[in-house]
Amino acid sequence: METRKIGSLSVSVVGLGCNNFGRRLDAAGTELVINAALDAGVNFFDTADVYGGTLSESFMGPLLAPHREKVIIATKFGIAIEGQGGGASPGYIRTAIEASLRRLGTDRIDLYQLHQPDPAVPIAETLGELNRLVQEGKVREIGCSNFSVEQLQAAEAAVQPEAAHFVSVQNEYSLLRREPEANVLPECERTGLAFLPYFPLASGLLTGKYRKNQAAPEGTRITTGANYAQWLSDENLSLVERLIQYAEARGHTLLELAFGWLLRWPSVASVIAGATKPQQIQANVASAGWTLTDADIANVNAILAQ
Repeated sequence: METRKIGSLSVSVVGLGCNNFGRRLDAAGTELVINAALDAGVNFFDTADVYGGTLSESFMGPLLAPHREKVIIATKFGIAIEGQGGGASPGYIRTAIEASLRRLGTDRIDLYQLHQPDPAVPIAETLGELNRLVQEGKVREIGCSNFSVEQLQAAEAAVQPEAAHFVSVQNEYSLLRREPEANVLPECERTGLAFLPYFPLASGLLTGKYRKNQAAPEGTRITTGANYAQWLSDENLSLVERLIQYAEARGHTLLELAFGWLLRWPSVASVIAGATKPQQIQANVASAGWTLTDADIANVNAILAQ
C-alpha cells in the first residue's frame, strides 16, 4: 500500500478510524476489524480517549501489541471524560496521556492530537507540555483537530525554537463537506502540514449503499444517528446519484471517487475511514487506486455545484 508522511511517520494512505470500537462494536467485533485492517496492509489506527467511553483504546491495545513496531497509533485528548476531566492545560495533558498509555498498553503514542481548541488555555502552554512529552519519549509527533487556519497559524507562531510543533490537522472533509478546500487545505499545502479527513465517506453516504427511492439499510450509522434526515435528504441523495453515474461511466465506483477526491491533495496523508465489518476494510483498501485527472476534478466540481 502507498504511504505518505505525517511528520516523521510513514502511514498507509488508507487508515482506520476507530470511533466504532466500544460503541457499535464489542471486543470481538473490534478484533475482526483490526485483524482485517492488518491483513490488508493498513498500518495507521486513529482513535481518541473519549471514543466508546474510553473502550476504543482499551479494545485496541491488546490487539495491536503484537504488531507494535509496525503500526502507527494516533489518539486524541481534550474532550471531557467523566471522572478524568478535559481541556488542554498542562496538568490535564499529563493526566490524559498516562491514561491513554495505560489503556493502550504501550509506552508511547505515535501521533498525539489535541481533539479541539481550548480557548481557556493559551496554545503556548499546551504546546509546551506536548513538547515535554516528546522529549520524554512518550509521544513521537503531535497534531491537532478541528482547528481553523487562524488557529493553526497561532499555534505555529507560539512554538519555541527547536520545540515540537503540530505536524497534522484532522478536520471533517468529504465530497459532501468541502469547507477545508477554501483555507485549511491550501495552508497545509503551503506549510507541509499533513491533513487527516474525518468522516471521509460522509457517515457512509459515499459508499453507494444509500440510493434514491430505495429503503436505507437498517442498523447503519446514518439510520441510527441523530442526523438521519439531514444526511438522507433529497438533495444529498440526488447528488449521490449523479456522482455514481459519473464514476460508473469511467469504470469506477462511488467509493473509489470518494477516496480519489481526498487523496488528490498531496497533504492528505491518510483517509481514516471507519468500519464495522472486515468487508468494509477490504473495500476501502481496494478503492484508493483511482488518481483523478484535472478533467475529473473539474467535472466533479461541476456536479457538486449543481
